[in-house]
Amino acid sequence: MASEVLPELLEAVRRFVDKRLIPLEAQVDDADEVPADVVDDMKALGLFGLSIPEEYGGLGLGMEDEARVAMEFGRTSPAFRSVFGSTVGIGSQGIVMDGTEAQKRAYLPRLASGELISSFCLTEPEAGSDAASLRTRARRDGDSYVLDGTKRYITNADKADVFTVMARTADTPKPADGITAFIVEAATPGLRIGRPERKMGQRGAHVCDVVFDGCRVAADRVIGAEGRGFRTAMKVLDRGRLHIAAVCVGTAGRLVDEMRRYALERRQFGKPIADFQLVQAMIADSETERHAARALVLEAARQRDSGAGVTKEAAMAKYFASEMVGRVADRAVQVFGGAGYIADYGIERFYRDVRLFRLYEGTSQIQQLVIAREVLKGEAE
Repeated sequence: MASEVLPELLEAVRRFVDKRLIPLEAQVDDADEVPADVVDDMKALGLFGLSIPEEYGGLGLGMEDEARVAMEFGRTSPAFRSVFGSTVGIGSQGIVMDGTEAQKRAYLPRLASGELISSFCLTEPEAGSDAASLRTRARRDGDSYVLDGTKRYITNADKADVFTVMARTADTPKPADGITAFIVEAATPGLRIGRPERKMGQRGAHVCDVVFDGCRVAADRVIGAEGRGFRTAMKVLDRGRLHIAAVCVGTAGRLVDEMRRYALERRQFGKPIADFQLVQAMIADSETERHAARALVLEAARQRDSGAGVTKEAAMAKYFASEMVGRVADRAVQVFGGAGYIADYGIERFYRDVRLFRLYEGTSQIQQLVIAREVLKGEAE
């Protein structure tokens, strides 16, 4: 996508968020569903193809440009971004990065248009942070593989048409070396979707179990090569973590705006609470941390666009930004006082919503381990 087109896209997304999505936030939280016509509008804007190359019908955004779009979407409820987020990120990027040409031509154009929605199956009941210990098996049987196992907390599973699934094809000394990535269509016999989970926040973005029971998948649906799936997953997560970090920056910006507006309007002791220095301190801390996170995300994104490895940088961005937005949301509740605890103002909804950012696509503790490992490896070299 030509760089000169990006400002137009960002302006279109900004208008869409302000005029279309923000007014629907409370409705989506109450109904636990994003309206179908909103999803259609997202397809028309090309949002499902942000990260898919232009030759396959997408917008072909680089990481920095994608981050800037994600920041705009961060200004509204995360459920809206989640509609296309799994397709843009972890759901499609395995195919983009390591898929065969036939796989790319079969799936990417339909994913880019929103005809298909994709999702990513890695987490299991006994394999969350320790993803390499996953137990879902894929047994070779002629020109097919037979999958058995359960995946847990899979975003958009009940909406997805196609899944990128990580399954164990061999028992190896290093567990990660025995994992293979597969493209599995939702209509495949032997695949079953569980009911959406009831969650603390991000209502409207569904997560479900995905159960494989004798699910037969053709061998040509392997992404990359047998035993390379975990490497694909980690590359996908590097990009996904930067995307989530950018969303956190956008959400923090929305919360700072809400704090500023309320602090100027709310009066106590005969003057706006914005005049009180302790309120000013909370706003100042929030704005400073937001800017720091934004700089960290954009720098890491530029490094990735240059072709550099960003495993450490993506982990740092996701760790700092997700922890940052949690602190900002907490301060926002404090600035709003009792009103911050009341649903009508929406601040308590954001407080619930942002808590998930510190858990998915690698908990904060996993990010710390990744960062430390990369730093220590660098010192040893």
